[in-house]
Amino acid sequence: MLVEAAPAKVNLALHVRARLADGYHALETLFAFTRFGDTLMARPAADWALEVVGETASAVGPEADNLVLRAARAFAEATGSRARFRFRLEKRIPVAAGLGGGSADAAATLRLLDRATGTGLGPAGLLALAAQLGADVPACLACVTARGEGRGERLAPARPRAGTPILLVNPGVPVATGPVFQAWDGVDRGPLGDDPAAGRNDLEAPAIALQPVIADVLAWLRTLPGASLVRMSGSGATCLALGVRAARVPKGWWGVATELVEGPPELAT
Repeated sequence: MLVEAAPAKVNLALHVRARLADGYHALETLFAFTRFGDTLMARPAADWALEVVGETASAVGPEADNLVLRAARAFAEATGSRARFRFRLEKRIPVAAGLGGGSADAAATLRLLDRATGTGLGPAGLLALAAQLGADVPACLACVTARGEGRGERLAPARPRAGTPILLVNPGVPVATGPVFQAWDGVDRGPLGDDPAAGRNDLEAPAIALQPVIADVLAWLRTLPGASLVRMSGSGATCLALGVRAARVPKGWWGVATELVEGPPELAT
């Protein structure tokens, strides 16, 4: 049995700078990763197969569209590997929540297969393949704090934040990425500097317009002792509070207290 962690992604800041002709957006963001996340397991098999279990498994879409299998098939095609595996994905990251669950699972698949087949490509060698699977997948490969530009796929090192407490809270509403980006007002409010506390998430306002309860989550997080940075992650609806180790989350909301990591956490096999 092979086991690989799939840490949840958070955006400590997310600046939308422009709408591009291809329908995507030019971004500047600061990625970070948490000890909380999904877990991917695999056994050798005659052909690809996937079983999804866990507390958020019911919200996952059709198996054929799952990024685990898409990543596995892309890896096999790119490397020529004939090895096949049966995957079991323990799903904990909420779906359509701004935490990059699908991207984290795809990146975990690439790391696991790279290790299982002995190709030895590592995150750098898998980068181009990861970019084909989604804009956040390259950042999720290494799971280290990084600045992302372009669509988020152009990465540069950023100050490590391992061990920083973080509280994640979601009001229990899914938020589709497309409508949030479409609702962005098109105003460039300036570049992202080195300090995320001086930054912003330009998708907060359009996400709140679609799901007003996000504003309630942010307001509640700002009341918590020790909260050094409160922000929505990605396109929502999950919000974060850095510096908070634990809190009693209001009834009906989902929440988890965890910490930031640098690199995928080691898991027992």
